[in-house]
Amino acid sequence: MAKILVIDDDISLLQLIKNALEYDHSITTYTGLSSVSIREINKHDLLILDVMMPELDGFTFLKEKRREIDIPVLFLTAKSFEQDLIEGFSIGADDYIVKPFSVKELRYRIMAHIRRENRTKSNMIHIGNIFCDFIVRKIYVNEAEINMTSTEYEICSLLMRNPNRVFTKDEIYEKLFGFDGMGDAETTIRERIKEIRKKFKIYEEEPIKTVWGVGYQWEKNQ
Repeated sequence: MAKILVIDDDISLLQLIKNALEYDHSITTYTGLSSVSIREINKHDLLILDVMMPELDGFTFLKEKRREIDIPVLFLTAKSFEQDLIEGFSIGADDYIVKPFSVKELRYRIMAHIRRENRTKSNMIHIGNIFCDFIVRKIYVNEAEINMTSTEYEICSLLMRNPNRVFTKDEIYEKLFGFDGMGDAETTIRERIKEIRKKFKIYEEEPIKTVWGVGYQWEKNQ
């Protein structure tokens, strides 16, 4: 079941789309862009975005934010002019659905994009309430940025890219410092993990699990 986000200022249209899709997919709807964060968008598998909205139009939003959005974007538009289509594709839209549209067409377009989207997200990963933004190299709990050192970030990034995989302290150390690292892997990684846990504990998060006698893993169910 795919998670689909629909943003349109037309409440009746939002309800129509939700009724048409919610049997097969998880549907979240918003009537505008002001209350939706990029991390919220990236929790989903596909974004259906209206072009013409009063507070902020879809073209402007996508032009500014496409680099940060790591899911397919389908524009909803009442226009079918060639120039509008060209503009949308040039700023990163994956497809257009022209109003009025049939429910059958909408379903088939969504199915096609979901099938093609079987890829690892390259810009951001989220597990539970915790997000790692690989572009800006930052970790967040919900909307709060966690202040981490470069080494702490690298450890979190490694574990989050490989959830539920257990890494030994030596493996983590080699990933961070290479085979020529001169420090004590046991002490270095243990102390770094301890500091990371302190920072997450403030937000009542405990994502890194110790597998006794082996190493550490990032629990997927967090």
